[in-house]
Amino acid sequence: MFEDITTWATLVSWIVTFFEIIGAIIIFYGSARVAVELLMSALRRKAPDYTAIRLDYTPKILLALEIFIANDLVKTIITPSLDEAVILAFVVGIRTVVGISLNRELRDLGK
Repeated sequence: MFEDITTWATLVSWIVTFFEIIGAIIIFYGSARVAVELLMSALRRKAPDYTAIRLDYTPKILLALEIFIANDLVKTIITPSLDEAVILAFVVGIRTVVGISLNRELRDLGK
């Protein structure tokens, strides 16, 4: 029985690591695109189009935030304690507020 629990905890640990890596890759990819765009604008000696950059970058941040929230939920499965649940509630709350504000900004920029 304990072997099943250990196997389950190991599997969930791998899932958490997978979510962390995917979220980090998405943020790195979006940041690299922004850096290339800014570099290309500088080489062309032209002012960068910050609105276009933000329209391209914001969805990537939102997706990464959603993945990190899922990651935190899965992590709580591994260590289900009241402390972890309270921390999770605060982290999810903060990330949700950030996500909503970014989504609103994206909608306003798109108009």
